[in-house]
Amino acid sequence: MFLEALGSALLGFALAWAAAHRLPDRLPGRPAVLLTGSLGGVFGALVTHGALGPGHFLATLVGAVAISAVLLSLLVRPASRRRLRRSAAAG
Repeated sequence: MFLEALGSALLGFALAWAAAHRLPDRLPGRPAVLLTGSLGGVFGALVTHGALGPGHFLATLVGAVAISAVLLSLLVRPASRRRLRRSAAAG
């Protein structure tokens, strides 16, 4: 279980680093993104390990990456902060 937790934390950190590098203007501060990715990976490993049981190392890592990606996607902000246009029907 220790290797699963460590591996999932590293995979979550790598995913968060890639997201922060690729979308710096759409994510909050880098420390928050990296922490969310790492903790999301550990939480995902815990949930997946609890659901599948021991002996599913790769499946646990896949579940950890999936949950980490979901948590990181919750941090993404809209692409632009432009003023909203009103439709002609709205007046």
